[in-house]
Amino acid sequence: MRCPRRNPPNADFTPRFTYLSTPPKRAHVVDYRHVIHALRRKPMALLNLVYRDQLFPRDAYRQTFDRLLERVPEKSACRVMVSLLSLAHERGCEADLAALLAADLAAGQLPDLAALRERFAPDPAALPAVTVLLTPLTAYEVLVGNDNDLGAAA
Repeated sequence: MRCPRRNPPNADFTPRFTYLSTPPKRAHVVDYRHVIHALRRKPMALLNLVYRDQLFPRDAYRQTFDRLLERVPEKSACRVMVSLLSLAHERGCEADLAALLAADLAAGQLPDLAALRERFAPDPAALPAVTVLLTPLTAYEVLVGNDNDLGAAA
């Protein structure tokens, strides 16, 4: 039994979808914050990503990665770059970090990851002091309706 939608063998075939000129180009729109968690697990994936250039939030990040690839082994370059992107994501310092990376590039030096982590670390004095008040267990006994004293059961 033949499928009714199939063209007969000798019929002229016209494709259903045709482009008027060239096919539309599809650019990757990627936010590094969506893939940073996967890159942290496999930093070397950054090296061969199809959309790597679109992944970097600013030019300073891309130029830093290029400089890292020139001066250090690929594995170290990927690890440092993923750490920089992770730092920008976790601390919300994308623009400030880009400015520091651009300054390092202008000075001809590689970024110091430890110094950048220290610079963008939260200030311990600015963290709020949290005090947790625990409710005594006897209050739960009242809720349950059990009049037994907790000490009498032991």
